Amino acid sequence: MRLREPIPPFADVPDWVNGAIDKSELKGRPVLVHFWAISCYLCKEGLPFVNEWRDKYAEPYRLQVVGVHSPRSDKDKDPETVRGAIRQYDLKHPVAIDNDLTITDSFMNEYVPAYYLFDAEGQMRFYGAGEKAIRMVEQRLHKLLGPKP
Repeated sequence: MRLREPIPPFADVPDWVNGAIDKSELKGRPVLVHFWAISCYLCKEGLPFVNEWRDKYAEPYRLQVVGVHSPRSDKDKDPETVRGAIRQYDLKHPVAIDNDLTITDSFMNEYVPAYYLFDAEGQMRFYGAGEKAIRMVEQRLHKLLGPKP
């Protein structure tokens, strides 16, 4: 994906944890889409940060975090194992179990962890992947969201 492209739909993923999300529900809200996999060590290290951002920027900014579990191998495709990790890491936001890579492909995402930040108009404003991206996400959140109203 390129900067300023619209957020792709979250269609055709039958398995959601913490409620399915539809693109129409995101209008007027900044959105952080986080791709991760249970077999990824860096992904697990980043999950507490994702939770922190979810809680810190929920009000008054109304940040919506959407997790996408994007399996890297067949071992990552067990839904109960993924659900266990979601509970273990206290992921309270919607998480798609994207075993068929439907969302992953619509974002043209190749890496985990990966972070896509969209503004309230639904345009992508930041993309980052890997170890260094985790440090950049909060900077971009501050830039996008601005000072507290």
